[in-house]
Amino acid sequence: MESELKDLNPKSHQPDPIDDGSSAKDDRPLLKPDAAAAAAIPPPPVSAATIEELEKKFAAYVRSDVYGTMGRGELPLTEKLLLGIAFFTLLPVRVAVVMTILVVYYLVCRVCTMCLAPNREDGAGQEDYAHMRGWRRAVIVRAGKFFSRAILFVLGFYWINETHQFNNQGEHGSGLLPSCHPTQSTSGLEDEHPVLICALSKPDMNRAECKDISEEPERPGVIVSNHVSYLDILYHMSSSFPSFVAKVLIHLAGLDNLFSYDFACLRTRSVARLPIVGLISKCLGCVYVQRESKSSDFKGVSGIVNERIREAHQDKSAPMMMLFPEGTTTNGDFILPFKTGAFLAKAPVLPVILRYPYERFSPAWDTISGVRHVILLFCQFVNYLEVTWLPVYYPSQQEKDDPKLYADNVRRLMASEGNLTMSDIGLAEKRIYHAALNGNNRLPSVLHRKDE
Repeated sequence: MESELKDLNPKSHQPDPIDDGSSAKDDRPLLKPDAAAAAAIPPPPVSAATIEELEKKFAAYVRSDVYGTMGRGELPLTEKLLLGIAFFTLLPVRVAVVMTILVVYYLVCRVCTMCLAPNREDGAGQEDYAHMRGWRRAVIVRAGKFFSRAILFVLGFYWINETHQFNNQGEHGSGLLPSCHPTQSTSGLEDEHPVLICALSKPDMNRAECKDISEEPERPGVIVSNHVSYLDILYHMSSSFPSFVAKVLIHLAGLDNLFSYDFACLRTRSVARLPIVGLISKCLGCVYVQRESKSSDFKGVSGIVNERIREAHQDKSAPMMMLFPEGTTTNGDFILPFKTGAFLAKAPVLPVILRYPYERFSPAWDTISGVRHVILLFCQFVNYLEVTWLPVYYPSQQEKDDPKLYADNVRRLMASEGNLTMSDIGLAEKRIYHAALNGNNRLPSVLHRKDE
């Protein structure tokens, strides 16, 4: 299987171990053909039989909404009429309002950071305003939460259904952690999410170790979430206003879909110099992906993220980190293998499960180009989001010693509580699926490979 993947993607590299797939080594936009292929004769359309076989192997990336695969399905007449009306009414209004909100928040950030030098980390090449104290930081955080929620509201997310896995009997939702005792704590998070003091002690998740409820609960070092859409970022900003890896902001701004592959250079520290997005990313405390350096004090993204997670765990005033361990988006019904970046610091994690129920258009960003997805999303009259906050997960000593075990146990818990199907595929298979949908004639050999 690995040799076939190499044949299909001879220039690709393994994704960076950091959770949100922030590697700068292979940043080619998905669903975009190579320049040489684009200049050649257009590839023949993929047959229905081939697509059906692809969908079985790459089910985590398959769209099942009215708009179909890649958002190019044949629409019924009613849907065409609704889309046409929304395109000339909702779309321009929403674009104008969203841009206005971004500019206003940028001005808020500009005023709050006026005459202040950003915090700089030695040997890391990072700078941010997230470590500010006092009224300036309070205004940035509260305004950021408010404006993020306002953007979601403008996009049709009028109600967000949030569920916290907590009850008076102290039982976890699925009964996996029946012997733990609940307690209410802010956990250092501004929106006061409830915390259940427990840690899975066995890989099979049959028993649990509980902390003494008389002890003050430890603050989680990082929020981990399944990844369905760039909208995930807006929700987390409106809820906890955490720090991300800077590439996430590029996805949210849609820049990686509006420009060619050469624009991928902006997924480095130069993100901080982008208009509007740059200052907002500094106020969020984003970690900027950098080119490798041979300097002895160069930490790299993984080292910086681990330091930030430990800092957030130990210091309640430090900004919380937010990572997507899957490294890429799915259609929302599956959960991919977790990378270990969020678990190397051995700190407790706060798992969050996101789902986007839909009637016509799925907000999931899977097999559809960014521009098309944004347009169709803006043309939906109502969108839905359901969020499940799980208890803070405290790792056992065995999990601290084995980050892979720690990551796998958290993933299994999220799959169980979120009714998600566990899938063993990843970003490499996603590229294969996208290449096939684009008519890559080198894919048939992959379709008939033996399952591992």
